[in-house]
Amino acid sequence: MTTKPKPKPNPKLSRPARRAVLVVHVTASASWLGLTLGLLALGTTAATTGSAVTVEASVRAMRLFADWLLLPVAFLTLLSGLVLSLGTPWGLARHRWVYTKFWLTLATTTATVFALRPGVNAAVTAVAAGGPLPDAGDVLMGPVVSLSAYVFMTVISVLKPWGLTRRGRRLRTPARRTLQDA
Repeated sequence: MTTKPKPKPNPKLSRPARRAVLVVHVTASASWLGLTLGLLALGTTAATTGSAVTVEASVRAMRLFADWLLLPVAFLTLLSGLVLSLGTPWGLARHRWVYTKFWLTLATTTATVFALRPGVNAAVTAVAAGGPLPDAGDVLMGPVVSLSAYVFMTVISVLKPWGLTRRGRRLRTPARRTLQDA
């Protein structure tokens, strides 16, 4: 009688490594949230002020955030989250909340690259040429959507709702049988 080879478990991080990666992940995530709040404040200022100088200063500051800070922080959040999920028992596709956070982080990082940054850059170009802010949505919608996603991800990180995925249930079942047989 042949037996199926047991799947090899993911290599787990040591406790000090897990703690270090967790600190990096929480710090990067909080930084991303803070940058988004800063972008929202700058975008709101640009959209509501009557001063051309203030509009230009606000969108230029937004461009600095978007060009130099957002993407490195977004990628660090994504990478540290992947390392944590693959190097701990949580797994990437075992728990619905982890899986949801992964896809939302990937989506918001993609939106930063393809929507937020081009919108901010277009606003800077228009305002620097002496024109008005072309569309307040370019400087407001990205931060509003991002902030909503980050708050949601923070909530599910704390509450850990929804239980296991189908894969998580399948992987947990043999482990429970082994414990019951012992």
